[in-house]
Amino acid sequence: MNIIKNVLICGIGAIGSIYADKIQRYDNQSLRILVDKDRLKRYVDNPTIFNGRELNFNYVLPDNKDFKADLIIIATKFEGLNEALNNIKNFVKNDTIILSLLNGVTSEWLIAEKYGREKLLYSYFIGHSAVREGRTIVHDDVNTIVYGSENANDSENVERVREYFTRVGINYSIPDDILHSLWLKFMLNVSANQTTAILGLTFGELLENKKAMNFVRNVLKEVQTIAKAEGVKNTDVMIEETVANLHTMIPEGKTSMLQDVEAGRKTEVDMFAGTVIELGAKHHIETPYNKILKELIDIIYEKQQLERNRLLVTF
Repeated sequence: MNIIKNVLICGIGAIGSIYADKIQRYDNQSLRILVDKDRLKRYVDNPTIFNGRELNFNYVLPDNKDFKADLIIIATKFEGLNEALNNIKNFVKNDTIILSLLNGVTSEWLIAEKYGREKLLYSYFIGHSAVREGRTIVHDDVNTIVYGSENANDSENVERVREYFTRVGINYSIPDDILHSLWLKFMLNVSANQTTAILGLTFGELLENKKAMNFVRNVLKEVQTIAKAEGVKNTDVMIEETVANLHTMIPEGKTSMLQDVEAGRKTEVDMFAGTVIELGAKHHIETPYNKILKELIDIIYEKQQLERNRLLVTF
């Protein structure tokens, strides 16, 4: 078994920074952070401040041909995924493993299509939300990478990642049914992230509001029906599992999408409601709640853009 040494991380936002920091503290010589020229200048001039510490990484540009990765971790936003997949090309070798920590259920399909299913392990991040303001990120270190494969042929790659995460000190979990777990996280994102983004609720406020939770359950029913149509097993228990997961969140915590809305950033609504609507059409399943969510979040973003443009004209 070839052990993992060289690691490439693409995306050092709220989640990517958590693992870039951990890996750099373990072995900064074997870690590279993939950036383009614009980001390189910004990051060097204005480094990320993570839990009060300035992070200075070994950055690498997409055209570099001197570094090959045993493991690539993609932690961009969904809108940056296609660019990331193009930019990692020079760093992929025959036995490279690719993990995507993006929310949603579609990034793995795109990775497999471009680089082959044999290089992919299904994965996602679960933990407390990081708080990001500009280049400053604060996180309480409650985090786990859940990963695995539904294919027995991937057992060696699963073990390679297990050995590396154990060595570095990265929390991980390998569920018996990774597809069920992946869709469970998707259900949490689709229901909680989007609802709180519109209503401006913390996790605690969401759980205390009976009408909001009834709305969440209706959103969950749409995703549950689609998951079953996609071949996910044991979908009948997924709604209650999702609600139970919501109760593990910090009551005063905010979803990443609510933080995006509050900061005026583009959200991942296309990855969440957009995917549900698309898969609903594929399976002839009605998705009215997700259609409403998508329209409202798009309206909020357009309103923010118009306000920003008016301010620019004023000044």
